[in-house]
Amino acid sequence: MNYVILMYLLRIPVVLLSLSVHEFSHGLMAYKLGDQTAKNFGRLTLNPIKHIDLVGLLMMIVVGFGYAKPVPVNTRYFKHPRSGMALTAAAGPISNILLSIISIFIFNFVAMINPAQTSGFGYNVWIGAMMFFVIGAELNLFLALFNLIPIPPLDGSRIAFMFLPTKWYFGLMKYERYIMIGFMAIVIILHRVFNISIVSGVSMFFLGNFEILLSKIPIFAGNFNVFVNVLALC
Repeated sequence: MNYVILMYLLRIPVVLLSLSVHEFSHGLMAYKLGDQTAKNFGRLTLNPIKHIDLVGLLMMIVVGFGYAKPVPVNTRYFKHPRSGMALTAAAGPISNILLSIISIFIFNFVAMINPAQTSGFGYNVWIGAMMFFVIGAELNLFLALFNLIPIPPLDGSRIAFMFLPTKWYFGLMKYERYIMIGFMAIVIILHRVFNISIVSGVSMFFLGNFEILLSKIPIFAGNFNVFVNVLALC
């Protein structure tokens, strides 16, 4: 089996789910805080067609980072606009962290199946299932950490800027498009030219240590080596 092709095929549903949950969580939090804009635009849904940007989707599948269509938010409907925006922004990364944790737990249960044969259809399905959940854990944690970087218009900026003076806050918001273009250019150059990905390294550090922690649970004992081997395929 060509695991490289399988990896890219498995990334498609993972990315569709991850980005959809991320954007849905933004809209849901805004709705709970009094803003119905996302609902009025049909964005309070997990339907990926409503959330996916084609270029951002392809970037997530091929490069490993990308974006979706931003959920529209109107802070005028929040009782406390700046804290409301910060909570709305935080909902996205938090949802991805939860998806990553769920993926790791399911991976450990799948790894326990351990079919007797080391080849054939059943074995390949088992490997594919483990790869799916490892990719889910890795991409979701990466997406969460990437979005928590405090650079506009990433979610982290909405959280960090809440603590800035009002004048600075709105001043930076005016230039967020240009800041983001420059930031994305730097990220792409570091990743493609120098093969440097700080966020990916940090996310793998957390994933590896979390899996080590889970391997201490008796029923998951020995799964860490399986995790490392499957991760190598992804």
